[in-house]
Amino acid sequence: MAIDSRPRVLLVDDHQLVRMGLAQLLATDGGLIVVGECAAGAEIEPLLREHDPDVLVLDLQLKDGSALERIATLIAAFPHLAILVLSMHDQRVYAERCLKLGAKGYLMKEEAAALIATAIRAVADGRTFLSPTLSDGPRRGPPIERLSDRELQVFELTGDGLPTRAIASRLTLSEKTVEAHKANIKKKLGIEHGTELARLAMSWRESGGSAPKV
Repeated sequence: MAIDSRPRVLLVDDHQLVRMGLAQLLATDGGLIVVGECAAGAEIEPLLREHDPDVLVLDLQLKDGSALERIATLIAAFPHLAILVLSMHDQRVYAERCLKLGAKGYLMKEEAAALIATAIRAVADGRTFLSPTLSDGPRRGPPIERLSDRELQVFELTGDGLPTRAIASRLTLSEKTVEAHKANIKKKLGIEHGTELARLAMSWRESGGSAPKV
């Protein structure tokens, strides 16, 4: 019996309709196999062990946290795995951090219908794939790029309207640690008050990741 050499794909997105749409889209391609899907980060490793996919299509924002926390851990545990991050954020800072952590590609969700199969094949072949809107667009600079990965997470959750206690619970940190991160964020962004931090963070989230005006 001939061995099926088509890339095997695992889909991870917290929206069922998105997973269904991607699965249907890839099913029409014929050159790829979707071996499984899930909605939460905690479900990923068991499915990777069960199905041994070549490519993990990973939503940047999951219902149990950011993919930024998981990329390096997944690559360490499954070094053969190619991770393609799928995101609504067109901010280059996210793409660069994902690639630095070990992901092989970063694709905007708005471009997924046209490019998902091409992106999967690229990362399965060991090549890096970056959304054309990012690779062709201008590089966005500071101040957001000054934030550490953890500070960026705190900034994002602040923009979602979460208070310090809720952020601490979501990231499994103490409230004191979250407040320390907020102090560092304010210093790096050149602002003084918590209300200004909240305004900038909300503006960032509402714009899909565009750099806030300081």
